[in-house]
Amino acid sequence: MTLPATFTLNNGMTSPAVGVGTFQGESGNSKVKDAVKLALKLGYKHLDGACAYGNERGIGEAIKESGIPREELFVTSKLAQTWHDPRDVESALDVPLQDLQLDFSLSRLTSEVPHAYKAGENTTTIRHPSGNGKPVIEHDRSRRYPETWQAMEKLVDSGKARSIGIANLSVLKSKRILEVARIIRAVNQVEIYPYTLLDTFRQHERLEVSSKHGNLPMAHRPLGGRPIAAVRGHADKPFPTDDAVIVDIAAKYQVTPGQVCLTWAVQRGIPVIPKSTQEEHPKQNLQLRRLPDDLFKAVNTLATRLGPLRFLDPRRHIGFDIFDEEASAQIPLQNAY
Repeated sequence: MTLPATFTLNNGMTSPAVGVGTFQGESGNSKVKDAVKLALKLGYKHLDGACAYGNERGIGEAIKESGIPREELFVTSKLAQTWHDPRDVESALDVPLQDLQLDFSLSRLTSEVPHAYKAGENTTTIRHPSGNGKPVIEHDRSRRYPETWQAMEKLVDSGKARSIGIANLSVLKSKRILEVARIIRAVNQVEIYPYTLLDTFRQHERLEVSSKHGNLPMAHRPLGGRPIAAVRGHADKPFPTDDAVIVDIAAKYQVTPGQVCLTWAVQRGIPVIPKSTQEEHPKQNLQLRRLPDDLFKAVNTLATRLGPLRFLDPRRHIGFDIFDEEASAQIPLQNAY
């Protein structure tokens, strides 16, 4: 049995099983245009971007220069955390549409809304970059995230976005959005790789909620990512691609460690959006082969053996834990709106 090349969304659209992540950081944004041009040349059809990355103009230039018809591409942007006021949502979408040089809708617009409960305050908080690059707390916008979703629904009604989804949202808050949603999210983008699938991270519950409501989980940082030092967690631990078990499996199956991690996710029914500016990696990421049952199960045991590891950890940078589900659950529902 071969791996699926695409996955079907709950609105009938299809998403490629392997896409291209375009977050490169400040030092790498100059490389994004060339990386996207290479990816399109190799046959990639899903480009995952975000307004906050600051590089969508380069992505748009790469799309235009590739000559590939817009209808063949699945293009994603993300609603920046500074635009969550419902009155700003439509204007916020116009920015990536202009930068990407798309003359009609994005395939998907994602609201990237990490929330957390800050000790000593009876409110939710949202990570919100200010003009100097430092995060600030926007209590009002954080309380209104269901209204943000409803404003995003209007973009689907108008045709500006074909699909809408969420990214990095807590289980509790994603359920609260479902309570008011008229359009059920098409995608739930979360951090997934072999070390994260433990109940500690409630990833299993995220997958169950996604399955129940017909929305597709999607893995960002499917190789563990390499966050900058300010938001890097577990600096003393190896990334999955350096893990001895995965390296051994790769050698036995004559693939790369990265291919093992990506195959594991796709084999679980989860599309992936790895990023790379190195020419050989995008080629390898498209050449995935289904893992035999014994090797697939060996990858599945890594989280249990090592304990939960999440390499994206902005607590030191912003002063609180955006992933704290237990603290989020203490927030009364009426205060979340």
